[in-house]
Amino acid sequence: MSVLFTNALVVTMDDALTVHENGWVHVEGTTIAALGSGTPPEVPGAEIVDCGGDIVMPGMVNAHCHMGMSVFRGLGEDVDDRLYRYILPLERKFVSAEMVRVGSALSALEMIQGGITTVADMYYFETEVGDVCDKAGLRAIVGQTLADFDPPDHRNFDEGFARVEELVDRFAGHPLVMPSIAPHAPYSTGRETMARIALWSADHPDVPVQMHLAESSLEVKWALDTHGKSTVAVTAEAGLLRPNLICAHCLQLDDADIRMMSEHQVCVVTNPRSNGKAGRGIAPVEKMRNAGLPVGIGSDGAMSGNTLDLFSQFAPVSMFAKLFAGSRKPLPAVDVIRMATIEGARTLSLNLKTGSLEKGKQADLIRISLAAPRFHPIYDPYSALVFAAMPSDVTDTMVAGRWLMRERKVQTLDVGKTVADANQIARQFKAEMDRIDRQAGVEEVRP
Repeated sequence: MSVLFTNALVVTMDDALTVHENGWVHVEGTTIAALGSGTPPEVPGAEIVDCGGDIVMPGMVNAHCHMGMSVFRGLGEDVDDRLYRYILPLERKFVSAEMVRVGSALSALEMIQGGITTVADMYYFETEVGDVCDKAGLRAIVGQTLADFDPPDHRNFDEGFARVEELVDRFAGHPLVMPSIAPHAPYSTGRETMARIALWSADHPDVPVQMHLAESSLEVKWALDTHGKSTVAVTAEAGLLRPNLICAHCLQLDDADIRMMSEHQVCVVTNPRSNGKAGRGIAPVEKMRNAGLPVGIGSDGAMSGNTLDLFSQFAPVSMFAKLFAGSRKPLPAVDVIRMATIEGARTLSLNLKTGSLEKGKQADLIRISLAAPRFHPIYDPYSALVFAAMPSDVTDTMVAGRWLMRERKVQTLDVGKTVADANQIARQFKAEMDRIDRQAGVEEVRP
């Protein structure tokens, strides 16, 4: 397939931060063949897409997500003990390969509509997640979670490793889906299991490792009480601080932790909306980036942050950094868009393939309509994207030269069936929540 985008504001996110006004992008097959400003080239047989001045930019990278959990969105929102009252019992009873497939499809639909072309996921039954991403056309890293708290798809770590091996075999060499091993967190795996994962990772250097790290004060207390060290230091002693480690959240860090992470060349994903909503704190994003750590942006799961679009993360990540420093200067808009594109891709070791619009890279791109009055006037396209853009402004989404959405019509998923399947599971959840409340003798009415 040959496509020529013309009359566009092309935001490339290359090293020079090149912006082509009256720009064009030529896609040939799966890759970007050429791009520039002014009169576009003659490309015989190419489909011409006149963008009418809209933004064409790299597809965004959601660097930390739990796709299967979208069916938990908004559940028990205002209940203090919802994790133990509802979430864990529902997971034990209902999380299955089918539930993960349905939740992941709903997440894929939302992300395609929101301009996300790459996602890093970690949950259970990840072969199902990989299959969904394959069908939807998303570029994805899918991580099989390992944990010791009675997870739904393995009874012990040996079974968990077997699932990882199955995932690696299933997607070896896949053009879009990359398998990953995903220890849940230091406290939920323990140092010995982290050491085992480190040895496994050394034998599989091309398989990324994803893990929640320094996410809560409880995790920090576990590390101090059990090992007399910070949670980052415990992870380092286990040999798991490695260049292919993708660390999610990273809220509870001191300067020594950040130096240690930088020395071991790990990567970080911040989840501002989820963490802010839970009251867990503000990640020291500026400190980490200044220490040379690549930092991507993730939505976390819909149970935590409700939406999976990155636009809703942009203002919080920027504002939190400014509040943290007491200044307008930290995390300017251009850096936020870096984190959502090329820096996010670097976090996942995919920056040679995606994250910027450059000749020879994969044609992972989106078109954003500038029709809404809230965009205008535009002095700075990065500021417009961070503080004005919404998922509904994305009109077209393409991955590896394949249309996933055109003129707001998703091409790869059945929208009606995807939503109906999720609502069917939600009805089962609601019935079980009612049963839990009756058993506990709760009289108040939930909204």
